[in-house]
Amino acid sequence: MGVSLKDPQDGDLSEVSDINVTPFIDVILVLLIIFMVAAPLSTVDVAVDLPVSNAKVQPRPDKPVFLTVKKDLTLALGENTVPREQLQPAIDQLTGADREQRVFLRADGVVAYRDIMAVMNLLRNAGYLKIALVGLEDTGQAVSTGAAPQQ
Repeated sequence: MGVSLKDPQDGDLSEVSDINVTPFIDVILVLLIIFMVAAPLSTVDVAVDLPVSNAKVQPRPDKPVFLTVKKDLTLALGENTVPREQLQPAIDQLTGADREQRVFLRADGVVAYRDIMAVMNLLRNAGYLKIALVGLEDTGQAVSTGAAPQQ
């Protein structure tokens, strides 16, 4: 209950039945600050074994350019093995030096992430910025190969 401090006609103070929202706003602001502080603390960095993709299959271009990283870290452009030093001239020849053409990068499952990033850096240095990573389609029967099965 609040009290009106207006000039009273009969000498006593009358009660005001309006709701005082100031305490309510104070409580809401305190809760907002608590959630703003607590939300970033609730995220945790976790080691991840990445799953197979279940994204929709995108339409394939007429003549896709596939760059493959094999188990032994050699590169294959289409069906032909290409040394890393010769990647830019080989891919320029295959694409007609069209840097806007998408390059489909696929790698063997045992290839380390740093090695895939090194190949992506080679492509970026060659001027090819549109890179699509190729994976297996998730059919619901995929088995994680990240860890050996326990017996």
